[in-house]
Amino acid sequence: MKKIRIGSGAGYAGDRLEPAIELMKKGNLDYIVFECLAERTIAIAQQQKLKDTAKGYNHLLEHRMEKIVPLCKEKQIKVITNMGAANPIAAAKAIKAIARKQNISGLKIAVVLGDDILSQIDQYANVDIIETGEKLETLKEHIVSANAYIGAQGIVEALEKGADIVITGRVADPSLVLAPFIFEFGWDWNNFDMLGKGTLAGHLLECGAQVSGGYYADPGWKDVPDLWNVGFPIAEIGENGTITIEKLADAGGIVNTKTVKEQLLYELHDPSNYLTPDVTADFSNVMIEEVETNKVLATGATGKERNGFYKTSIGYKDCYIAEGEISYGGSGAFARAQLAGDIIKKRLAYTKVPIQELRIDYLGVNSLYQDDISNKIHNHKHDFTEVRLRVAARTRQKNEAAAVCNEVEALYTNGPAGGGGATVRVKEVISIASILVPSENIHIQTIIEEV
Repeated sequence: MKKIRIGSGAGYAGDRLEPAIELMKKGNLDYIVFECLAERTIAIAQQQKLKDTAKGYNHLLEHRMEKIVPLCKEKQIKVITNMGAANPIAAAKAIKAIARKQNISGLKIAVVLGDDILSQIDQYANVDIIETGEKLETLKEHIVSANAYIGAQGIVEALEKGADIVITGRVADPSLVLAPFIFEFGWDWNNFDMLGKGTLAGHLLECGAQVSGGYYADPGWKDVPDLWNVGFPIAEIGENGTITIEKLADAGGIVNTKTVKEQLLYELHDPSNYLTPDVTADFSNVMIEEVETNKVLATGATGKERNGFYKTSIGYKDCYIAEGEISYGGSGAFARAQLAGDIIKKRLAYTKVPIQELRIDYLGVNSLYQDDISNKIHNHKHDFTEVRLRVAARTRQKNEAAAVCNEVEALYTNGPAGGGGATVRVKEVISIASILVPSENIHIQTIIEEV
């Protein structure tokens, strides 16, 4: 039975590179997938592209590809990634330049387009925003990006054209892994059971080291060996859809039934109806079995017909966040920090700074759970000898956020006593709204660049 081995090269935009290199050198891979887009990532990339038309792709693309391209050629491993973000064409050109600089030739670099629908966004003005129920037109003046979660189709087309490296924009995470299986095994686009199985493999790989012990680790409860050197996972899948998840034997981390089950349930709203552009996957009968040390078998995934819509992320300029911190130490530190927090509240009211939302936290005391739960955890203890005050405010304008930061800095000389290590920053926030776009409105295109 034919089998394909796919490695996870990244689970988020800024992930480590070394584990991916190790997989390519030692993992006997056919493919490696770099999943590098979160909800807001592509909207931020779109802003970068507006400032510089040669940018808008993942900030680590060149850093990664300088090491990945030679291994792609040497080991004959195909690379699939959404590091193209808002500008996959520019990303492909950057990779082409890297290959030429390293005197590497005989590579086909494919670009998958079709996810960016910003130019057509006006036709969806009356569509409901999933998160709020409001019409999309309420955000019209603030929209900076609109990207549909497209599926495996464009990647499969690229592989059919002989692509060695496939660069995409917004593709659904599991589709990056599903595409090679469709291509290699010749699965029919309406064989939803097989598409469901391939989607399960993609879901288990999409977050990198989360499935090999990274996010699982909890000292004393769930110990993970050599977490500093955690290895990224490999999925081996047969043409019948049987999946095994493993890692390199000499890598840190762990792959067992618990790590795989945690990742299986990650971001899974309804196990029976996991909606993707390719299939409505059903993971409700998945069985996880450890077949040997650091090797787990996953069976039982199925699928149903796709729902006919693509989730589309709308990036929009939302607000500014002012954030300031200052530390208090020694006896009475908590009381002084509380006094400082009270001063900030009263100063902002006095100066009439327009604030949409204000939060005062005491890091290590109540910053995660606020007062009710935190008081129970600490048994109403108030004798903390090291407290860091955090002030965060949401404003409409940048100058309003700056005014909040100024008040935090002013605590240095205006009291209370003993404040130190103040830091302040203002950042613009790009938020995401989601809508559903009919799949027939999305037109996929692939372009091939040759080196």
